[in-house]
Amino acid sequence: MTADDPSVLRPPVLREGDTVLLVSPSGPTRPERVARGIELLTGWGLRPQVAPNAYARRGYLAGDDALRAADLNAAFADPHVRGVICTRGGYGAQRVVDLIDMAAVRRDPKVVAGFSDITALQFALWRGARLAGVHGPGAAWVDERTPLRSAESLHAALMTTAPLTVTAVPGEETYPVRVPGRAVGRLLGGNLCLITATLGTPDMPDLTGAVLLVEEVQEPPYKVDRMLTHLRRAGVLDGLAGVAVGQFTDCADGWDTTVVDVLTDRLGDLGVPVLGGLPIGHGPGQLTVPVGTSATLDATAGTLTTTPAVR
Repeated sequence: MTADDPSVLRPPVLREGDTVLLVSPSGPTRPERVARGIELLTGWGLRPQVAPNAYARRGYLAGDDALRAADLNAAFADPHVRGVICTRGGYGAQRVVDLIDMAAVRRDPKVVAGFSDITALQFALWRGARLAGVHGPGAAWVDERTPLRSAESLHAALMTTAPLTVTAVPGEETYPVRVPGRAVGRLLGGNLCLITATLGTPDMPDLTGAVLLVEEVQEPPYKVDRMLTHLRRAGVLDGLAGVAVGQFTDCADGWDTTVVDVLTDRLGDLGVPVLGGLPIGHGPGQLTVPVGTSATLDATAGTLTTTPAVR
């Protein structure tokens, strides 16, 4: 892998005794959903604290925009908080990203972990502060979906500085999606809906030379087709180095065209390596990867190796 750009902010690795703030920038959650995540983080020697508005609720949002932004800004401004763990995704991060105090983020960078709708937050932090992040499960932890291997993967991403490797799994639905080859570039991306929704905003990253990560949940194949076609027509996929395809969970409908068919059709002719079958996303056994750091995608060997988001 190539050396990372020194302009990229890689926050300090979390250590035992560090305080991490649990925030809900998107959809609402409940204490009983977060209890297992708190137990897990505490077992790692961390000190999880629940943000004041983490359990707020306003319909499909975790409280008003001002409340959700306030929790984020409090986390970024508090020198005692060393990490920010999102409870869940859902919807709403795009409504608050313009309220984030990026100067505070740059002044005291902290590791931010989450996925799904949190892709919007990670894109904003990348644009506003060049902050590397962690794409992984939230604090609303469910052992049935994210077992021990998932916990070990998140722990490694937050609390170690070793490179992280994710290997394609034959049992994953997207495993057949593959164009052999090897690519090196910065890993950017996350949830496909949020990548597409970021087009036309200041937060859309330049994907030239990047390895694009895509995953999705509960979107039928024709909608996945529409989103990928949108990205193609917008020209943002033209300069990619490669594509890392994660889990496309419950992405089926009554038509005989599968999501694997769509991914193969829309990604297979880009002229770059493509690796499916990565257990990254909303499916069982979700693993964690850094975003914003350099990565090596080896579609021939079936591996994605990334430099850590923390230092």
